[in-house]
Amino acid sequence: MGTICVFFADGFEEIEAFTSVDVLKRAGLNVEMVTVTDDKVVMGAHDIRVICDSYFQDCDFGDVDLLLLPGGMPGAATLSEHEGLNRLVFDFVKEGKPVAAICAAPMALGKRGLLKGKKVTCYPGFEQYLEGAECTGAQVEKDGHIITGRGPGAAMDFALAIVELLRGKDEVAGLEEAMCIKR
Repeated sequence: MGTICVFFADGFEEIEAFTSVDVLKRAGLNVEMVTVTDDKVVMGAHDIRVICDSYFQDCDFGDVDLLLLPGGMPGAATLSEHEGLNRLVFDFVKEGKPVAAICAAPMALGKRGLLKGKKVTCYPGFEQYLEGAECTGAQVEKDGHIITGRGPGAAMDFALAIVELLRGKDEVAGLEEAMCIKR
């Protein structure tokens, strides 16, 4: 199993990013927190700082299994405009490799037409950026190799959907039991 890269920019949504990182690590996955800024310390939308593992420009994405883009503003907009990340996301989608985006972050895919014909979800009001997608309003959508989440309240289900994709339902069941999640 390779690495999951979670991308950070100032104004990221803390619940979405931290829940995903935590749950993925609990599942035994290798998670790398990558900043697209010039500083390894990135400030969340609610003034919580995180120290990222690496800078985007220093990463080798050859062994990466999944790209994860948390929402929050202006973090998601910054991710959506980052040229290197745009190329990476485009390549992943075209190669059929998994990409997960939650809240406002699906716009990074939708603005480039990468969600055409896909069932997706996003934070209310961001549907306008999801060109050609079928926006369902569900908490989480998985369509092929793309997972999208609606917003902060969907963070746990979003993270578990990623675990299911990469590790299977048995791993999710074990995590739900260990974390006292009742569905």
